[in-house]
Amino acid sequence: MRYDAEPAYVLHARPWRETSLLLELLTEHHGRVGVVARGVQGPKRHVLRAALQPLQHIRFDGVQRGELAQLRAAEAIDAAPRLSGDAGLAGFYVSELALRLAPREDPHAGLYDLYGQVRERLREGAPLAWTLRRFERDLLDAIGFGLDLSQEDGGAPVDPAARYRVDPEHGPRRVLSERIDAAHRGQTATGRALLALAGDRMPDSDDLQGLRRVMRNLLAHHLGGRGLKSWELMGELGRIAGPARPQSAAPTGTDDSVS
Repeated sequence: MRYDAEPAYVLHARPWRETSLLLELLTEHHGRVGVVARGVQGPKRHVLRAALQPLQHIRFDGVQRGELAQLRAAEAIDAAPRLSGDAGLAGFYVSELALRLAPREDPHAGLYDLYGQVRERLREGAPLAWTLRRFERDLLDAIGFGLDLSQEDGGAPVDPAARYRVDPEHGPRRVLSERIDAAHRGQTATGRALLALAGDRMPDSDDLQGLRRVMRNLLAHHLGGRGLKSWELMGELGRIAGPARPQSAAPTGTDDSVS
């Protein structure tokens, strides 16, 4: 397999041996690809090394003869978003989520474009919580795990006034009002929130919190029981409540939109 001027986003990069990098790329035509970039750590290779950082959009040449492709050349297509604070954590999160859920060399229609869209929303400082919920929804759709959030498991329309948990296989299931204790409420979202996500309309902050909880449960199911490092990081930072802020705002330890 040869890659010639293949567009890709860098999802992950880590040092390998003394002068090389191991990369995970999300390509336009071939899905996720593992790549070895040899000899990029020297003082004269800083331009190439800068082009191989996470969130960078590149065009690369390579040859694949085994599990990993060998990088032959790469150039940046544009400048990666300069993210800090909560937006930086969000960028780490979307890259890690795509890395974990997109299998290697198995292209999914729209996944490359989807990553490009969320990357630009982060660059523009769009509301983080809503940006991430849309990405989670669309990522699950792109890899074949999407659900119709406007209909209950039995086919009835979702009731905006009811509360729901979302089954990973069957979709929204209404929780009876007499069973909604603190534990159930922490695993549910309002029908109003589910309908907003299904219709791509940003809900209010309380409903965004409910969406975060049900989407995290869905993602945890498809991740196979092994969580994300970004979730662990958000927990360690003690982010427990509050709507997302623009990327220019300094983190205060109160935005759990990424967790």
